[in-house]
Amino acid sequence: MSLQILVVDDNLTFLASVKKSLKLVPNTNLLAEAHNGVEALALAHALKPDLVLLDIVMPGLSGLDVAKVMQTWPCAPRVLFLSMHDSESYRLAAQALGSLGLVSKSNFVNELLPILAGLAASPKGVSS
Repeated sequence: MSLQILVVDDNLTFLASVKKSLKLVPNTNLLAEAHNGVEALALAHALKPDLVLLDIVMPGLSGLDVAKVMQTWPCAPRVLFLSMHDSESYRLAAQALGSLGLVSKSNFVNELLPILAGLAASPKGVSS
């Protein structure tokens, strides 16, 4: 089976880059994309992804808010934050929420693809 991924970002150009990059990682599947926190929660609840790639700074519900809500779910997806705002405070907040970490958007290909490849290759990272 493949790693089922939901990508959440309000920047459509960046979303397109992430979607293109996901095609390079074997055993991954883009389930859906969301453009804000409300959409993210609805899609994550309905589709039950293994992993949510989540922008931190979005209008309305931030990625941190979305992760806090998902954390209360019985079968919460794992979260990896993506952000242009790579700061110690965001890294600490991401860590406090039990996420896999924070990947800087400026270097996402070099940072994100190896993480995804590792998750997709791990039996624990892939839904059955």
